[in-house]
Amino acid sequence: MGAETGERPAAVHAEGIVKRYGPTVALDGARLTVRPGEAHALVGRNGAGKSTLVSVLTGMARPDAGRVTFDGAPAPAWGDTAAWRRRVACVHQKSMTVPELTVAENLFLGRFPGGRTIRWRALRERARALLAEYGVEADPAARIKDLGVEQRQFVEIARALSCGARLLVLDEPTARLDARGIARLFGKLRALRDQGVAFLFISHHLQEVHELCDTVTVFRDARHVLTAPVPGLAEDALVAAMTGEEAGAARQPRAGARTAGEAVLRTEGLAVDGHFAPLDLTVRGGEVVGLAGAAAGGGTAIGRTLAGLRAPDAGRITVRGRPVRTGSVPHALDAGIGYVPEDRHREGLVPGRSVAENATLTVAGRLGPLGTVLPSRTREFARRMITALDIKATGPGQPVSGLSGGNQQKVVVARALARDPVVLVAVRPSNGVDVRSKEALLGVVREVADRGSGAVIVSDELDDLRICDRVLAVFHGRVTAEFAAGWHDHELVAAMEGLTGTGGPDGPADTGRPAAPAHPATDGTEGTAP
Repeated sequence: MGAETGERPAAVHAEGIVKRYGPTVALDGARLTVRPGEAHALVGRNGAGKSTLVSVLTGMARPDAGRVTFDGAPAPAWGDTAAWRRRVACVHQKSMTVPELTVAENLFLGRFPGGRTIRWRALRERARALLAEYGVEADPAARIKDLGVEQRQFVEIARALSCGARLLVLDEPTARLDARGIARLFGKLRALRDQGVAFLFISHHLQEVHELCDTVTVFRDARHVLTAPVPGLAEDALVAAMTGEEAGAARQPRAGARTAGEAVLRTEGLAVDGHFAPLDLTVRGGEVVGLAGAAAGGGTAIGRTLAGLRAPDAGRITVRGRPVRTGSVPHALDAGIGYVPEDRHREGLVPGRSVAENATLTVAGRLGPLGTVLPSRTREFARRMITALDIKATGPGQPVSGLSGGNQQKVVVARALARDPVVLVAVRPSNGVDVRSKEALLGVVREVADRGSGAVIVSDELDDLRICDRVLAVFHGRVTAEFAAGWHDHELVAAMEGLTGTGGPDGPADTGRPAAPAHPATDGTEGTAP
């Protein structure tokens, strides 16, 4: 679809967009057209190029090639932030408001009217009028931190539109909302669409695309592969465009698969309100179980709960039949649960420490008499792990900050394996590493199970899940389907994206319980994971 066809120019038109980051091609001749008053979905698997395109469309990244126009006019000059804000605004999944400031202050942050002297009463009145214009119910004098998630999001939308933009990018806007909040958000968006506001809607939940959007564009491997009207578009065709697989070859079961042994991990009615519904899960020795779903869909919260990083509201965990005190990292460690967090920088590593110190954090008390730590034993343990995991380092004393991303991740895995865990829980274990490191890391997880322990991989990356003996699809905090080895990409992706009528080779794994709303794990836990 061209930029200038029809009576009105496109709200945004991008064509031939190329963006490289070193040797990585993030966008390869990508294109997109969004019409005034159109709700346009942009979908694709992780790494497809969606986030990079959004950065280009909002002036955050300069393309290496291609052009962007708004309403038929060239995009603003690079670095002219105010001009970009008048053209396009973005509401991110993570709130960009300042919690300690009031609603009024957040609405006009960086552009307070009246010069140096701020007339606070007038500012609040102006904020009240702006909120009313967009139908947002919020007290201008209230602090943002005291508002609910839904209200904060509406304030962000009002702030974005108040700059003059008629194109709004919504990046996973429903991730932190419950079902009622999603319904109210969609109602607000439809009302704004009727006023001529255009939306670029980015979501992992394809059922929401069908509910809200007029048109969908699919990116795959940094390229545009499909733009089509949503009405009448078959779900299978949309998933096939995202995965590049029709109803083709299934994932082949690994050769020489062993029979799973006795249960090493069980959860019974495990639940965290707002994150995942009651979960009954069994992992057996010799088995790798996958929990597949979007990051905010509940899987990450399950992983953190198993590792003791957050306490559940209900349910119990047992390891080899023995109860585990929930909400306690030390007790999870003592029970035999090893954990590889999703974010190695925030939760996995102590940057100022050496490879040896990071790899032995969970066993420091065992490296000397009476709980003392002998440096010689620490170095010897680290050398064994460096050899076993093929960590590319100058030696145990090298600062972990000096390693590549793949080798840093191997150090995190080394720490998780230091206690010979009964069950290893890994959240997106190959996140942000190169292809060779990814293969090595997933091979380590597979080896843990092959030695008789159990493993759980929480991920939305199909490559992470290919080593699993079975995969449970998690959507909005609920297990919706179970797949045995030999699953098809398009079947699993459909279940992960919440499309109805999807079951794996073993059929749907429906617990019969109501779905929990999807929220990110925001329990405030910081520091280094076990």
